[in-house]
Amino acid sequence: MYTNHLVKAVLTQLLFIYIAVECVSDRPNIVFIVADDLGWNDVGFHGSSQIATPNIDALAYSGIILNNYYVSPLCTPSRSAIMTGKHPIHTGMQHSILYGAEPRGLPLSEKLLPEYLRELGYKTHAVGKWHLGSYKKEFTPTFRGFDSHFGFWTGHQDYNDHTAMETGMWGLDLRRNMTAATEEHGRYSTDIFTDEAVRIIEEHPVINQPLFLYMAHAAVHSGNPYNPLPVPDTVVVSITNITDYYRRRFAGMLVKLDQSVGKIVDALYRRDLLHNTVIVFTTDNGGPAAGFNLNAASNWPLRGVKNTLWEGGVRGAALVWSPLLKNSSRVSNQMIHISDWLPTLLSAAKAKHRIPEGLDGLDLWNSLSHGTLSHRSFILHNIDDIDNNSALTIGHWKIVRGTTYQGSWDGWYGPSGRSDGRVYDVDGVIKSTAGQAIVPFTKALIPETILNLRDEAEIKCNFSKQPQRACLPLKMPCLFNIKEDPCELNNVAPIYPDLTKRLLEELSKLNETALPAGNLPIDQRGNPKFWNNIWTNFGDYPVTSND
Repeated sequence: MYTNHLVKAVLTQLLFIYIAVECVSDRPNIVFIVADDLGWNDVGFHGSSQIATPNIDALAYSGIILNNYYVSPLCTPSRSAIMTGKHPIHTGMQHSILYGAEPRGLPLSEKLLPEYLRELGYKTHAVGKWHLGSYKKEFTPTFRGFDSHFGFWTGHQDYNDHTAMETGMWGLDLRRNMTAATEEHGRYSTDIFTDEAVRIIEEHPVINQPLFLYMAHAAVHSGNPYNPLPVPDTVVVSITNITDYYRRRFAGMLVKLDQSVGKIVDALYRRDLLHNTVIVFTTDNGGPAAGFNLNAASNWPLRGVKNTLWEGGVRGAALVWSPLLKNSSRVSNQMIHISDWLPTLLSAAKAKHRIPEGLDGLDLWNSLSHGTLSHRSFILHNIDDIDNNSALTIGHWKIVRGTTYQGSWDGWYGPSGRSDGRVYDVDGVIKSTAGQAIVPFTKALIPETILNLRDEAEIKCNFSKQPQRACLPLKMPCLFNIKEDPCELNNVAPIYPDLTKRLLEELSKLNETALPAGNLPIDQRGNPKFWNNIWTNFGDYPVTSND
């Protein structure tokens, strides 16, 4: 009798263990790749043949091209939205970026995406850029839900010596968890981050534990001023179709980034993980074009650059790929915001019930998977009461109030990459490392399908014939029909004054919910010169007489 009860109890316990293991192992792996400062026009799937991005393009054509997807105009705000599912105005991260010697971070009151996923049994790893606070250890990745982090804490670094220059300060910015990684000096950032990501994938257990890999590249952000566009000369020499020196070096940086994507997808395939994986590829903001931030991205034909609220600053190049998507190999015009990733990925991870209340982000997994209408009806691009600018899109209508840099970056910046005679290499996409790896799991990459999707994803504006009404946002708010006029050529505010007024009222209502921007003055104690020339969590150490 006693033995029967014991056997039954053991069997029941084993059943619970089996169910728990089954639930955990059934959750998809999530690989979230963030390109830094990638422009709308820098990927092949948006119509330019100037820079070859075959691996990224292969994922785009066999997954979903997100053509109506919006990000924040700068690094820190976008990353805060990814991690919290909240708009930056609701976390105090809406103005400018976070500096290494600034005594603040993404508020500790916020629960981050890796924390949710770790509770679901995920092994969580971060590789590359953090940029969400490091003045105390509690703000760094391994204290905010990641099991490991290899990368840098500030907003950029030199790709070879791994130092960061900002606010008149300079020091090493490369860490393995909390330890300075001095041993990587001289190795190219894109390579070392790729090697780390591949190592994580290769060592990840196939059974019983899903993987969350947050891969935040330094590329294609510019490096330090003494070497703003660092890339191996062997890569630059291989690019013969671009004559502009800066654009050519930028192209080399992007080629390395694209190769990295291919290696990561291939590692997933070789580790037998690809069949149950969701891959997101996104830029963090629009591209810094025409020398902005000493860079050479392109958002053509969209207006503006990084850190502006024009489409070129906030409309992001992005895709999602997975065999779990029910309706893939398509161009999506569903309205999506970068804050939607947290609830969407929790839903993809079969944890819809874990999505917290009070988020700005929406669960769009079912909409994306099946190709149904998005639940999102508006995009708040930003409200910045320090720079005194804001922008909001409701439906097809976008209101722009104020601008940055006194309007000096409010134009349209190429290159377009459409007239240099280079033919798009469809075969290169199909035969790319990623293209070959994904064939067993998604729709085949067929030349006709690729070209049709590429044409559908390209934004085309007639600059010569479209009527133009000048927009001077420093004087008067501007209104655009973004569906008909994605290049923001024709200000229709004078034609629709009532609509303009209503959108301004909506901006005011949203601003009433905003927290004050959390920016703080630079703390000189954060200068790396006080910490052996290493960017350090200086707030954890007492003030000394030498400070």
